Amino acid sequence: MAGSGEVLLEVDGGVAIVTLNAPDRRNALTPVMADELIATFDEVDAKPEVGALVIRGVGKSFCAGGDVATLTSAGKDPAASDAYEGMGKIYDSFYRLGQVRVPTVSAVRGSAVGAGMNMLLATDLRIVAKDVRLLAGFLKRGMHPGGGHFVILSRLIGREAAAAMALFGEEINGDKAVELGLAWESLEDAAVEDRAIELAQRVAADPELARVAVGNFRKEVVNGAIPWDVAMQSERPAQMWSMRRSAQ
Repeated sequence: MAGSGEVLLEVDGGVAIVTLNAPDRRNALTPVMADELIATFDEVDAKPEVGALVIRGVGKSFCAGGDVATLTSAGKDPAASDAYEGMGKIYDSFYRLGQVRVPTVSAVRGSAVGAGMNMLLATDLRIVAKDVRLLAGFLKRGMHPGGGHFVILSRLIGREAAAAMALFGEEINGDKAVELGLAWESLEDAAVEDRAIELAQRVAADPELARVAVGNFRKEVVNGAIPWDVAMQSERPAQMWSMRRSAQ
């Protein structure tokens, strides 16, 4: 895909690997980079052979949030159309990640701050380094959290832990992230990406089923929008489809 080279895509064995490649600014998001991410996720959705996605970052940070220059410029007149649109693109990039039609895994090394936290929170599963630094960081910058941060953080770790991180600025490492339910595994830095890809390869072995299953998973578990009895009815068509497909 043509672009700045700050977003890379490779597909291997049914797994799409999306790499944030702006290490000079710790993969902080600009509107241009956000546009490229959205286009990349669209490209992944258009590939029926893809059954899972892994997102990772080059260098010492997974993602340092919104680019400082972008935030500073927007702060001069947040209501200005270009500033409003630019910030909206950053929000849209991680929201779009949450809508990718295949199961998603974030491989998180180094640090994730602000919108970078939102990026990893948007995925279905997180594998993190033991020495990772996870920090909301919005209030420390003098900013109110954006992008639905309270919602996507609290649905993973609950009210108390979300308050500690989002309001009171608590920073956590990989082991604490696992303890809180924010990540599945905490590993040595060098093992993080391989483990994320290994997990992605499992579900990607059957791309068609992966896409159907993750759609129901998000409706029932992530968004918590339907009760158990309704979930049973919601799942039935997909389950019957999978059974019929296997029989054929």
